This record gives sequence, structure tokens and C-alpha cells, in this order.
Amino acid sequence: MAKPAGGAAAPAAEDAAEAAARRLFAGPCDFAAAAPIEAALPPAILPEIAFAGRSNVGKSSLVNALTGRTALARTSRTPGRTRQLVFFDLGGRLALVDLPGFGYAKVAKEKVASWTRLVEAYLAGRPTLCRVCLLIDARHGIKDSDRATMRLLDASAVVFQIVLTKVDAIGPRDLAARLAETAKIAAGHTAAFPGVLATSARKNRGIEALRVALAAFALPVPTSGHGGGPGG
Repeated sequence: MAKPAGGAAAPAAEDAAEAAARRLFAGPCDFAAAAPIEAALPPAILPEIAFAGRSNVGKSSLVNALTGRTALARTSRTPGRTRQLVFFDLGGRLALVDLPGFGYAKVAKEKVASWTRLVEAYLAGRPTLCRVCLLIDARHGIKDSDRATMRLLDASAVVFQIVLTKVDAIGPRDLAARLAETAKIAAGHTAAFPGVLATSARKNRGIEALRVALAAFALPVPTSGHGGGPGG
């Protein structure tokens, strides 16, 4: 029986997308800026992917796993240590933004309120922000603080992708239930991107799929003889 026309095209395209994403995230990735206040935000030039979530959800570990580094984004035994927006330049083609975690930091309420205003201002007014990855701990599911962030993203018309973290810490049956529960909640939000990604930075699980999803927002590979970054 003859194979359907183009039957091998889809797998080939998927392989190409994975290879391109792998090259992007394996390339140069450097610290670009840290903004403790809105006035310190760097110029909005590159397309940006922001990582948001509760403290101790594993944001820094996920950024490190995506880029194949062990210490690009700072990880800490004390949740809530990221107290500013941290920007990383991915080869002059994409920016990764590590947002302060919410819901745990043992600091003065005034400082927490200041970080909250900073994050809200960034999410609502950043013209180059393409996607927010809202990280949810697979062990605990969506909490009230996550729902508040989802409402903010809805109101700001910022598309967000829910990414479950630490999925290696629960069994297959519990993970399936968590995915279904999370997808049902996400479906009630206008800014939620369809589908929930399951990841484990420790086991490198789901990292390739997330790379492919995010690489779609990167600037094209510079042509020979032209600079690689903005203004290059």
C-alpha cells in the first residue's frame, strides 16, 4: 500500500524544529540586566519569555535546564531570594526573564508589595513580552496566588503557557490527574495557551518540548556578514 503523500514530512519538520531549538539554547546565553525597580528595566529590544511562579517552584532550575547550564540562573535553598527581574540574552535572538517568586519570601511586606508592583508593571506594559511561562509545582497544583497571576495576565492580554515542574516527584496516575485538573482551570482563562507542559529539571523531562515552544519566538538566525544582536 502506498504511503500517504507527505507522510514523512511532519516527523522531519519536528526533528528540524528540535534541532534548531537545541542549537539556540546551547548557544551563548549571558546575563544582560537586573531590574529591582521599573525604572531599571532594560530597553525592550529582543522578544522576551518570562518565567513566573510561586517561590520554590523551580524557576531557576528550569532556566538552567533549558540552557544546559548549572548556574546561569541562581538557585537557592531559601525560597524567595530572587528579588528583581533578571534578564538573560540568548545569543541576541531571545531574552529569558526570571521574575521574583511569589507567596513565600520572608521579608518585609513593604518589599513584597514593591516587587508585586514591579512584576505587574512589567507584565502589563512590556511591548516585547511574547509569552509568560507560569510554573506550577506538580505536587501541589494551582494555588490562589497562581490564580491571581492568571487573572492579571488575562487582564493584560499576555498569553501564558502553564508548565508543571517537578513531575518526577509524583506517580503517573497522579500526574495524569494533575494535568487534567490544570487544563480544566486554564480553559477558563482567556490568555491561557492551550495545553499544559510537564517538566522535570532534575530528570531533563519535557525540556526539549519547552525549548521548541519557546524557540518559535526567537529572532531569525543572523545572515552571514551581519551582526547577531540588536543594532549589530
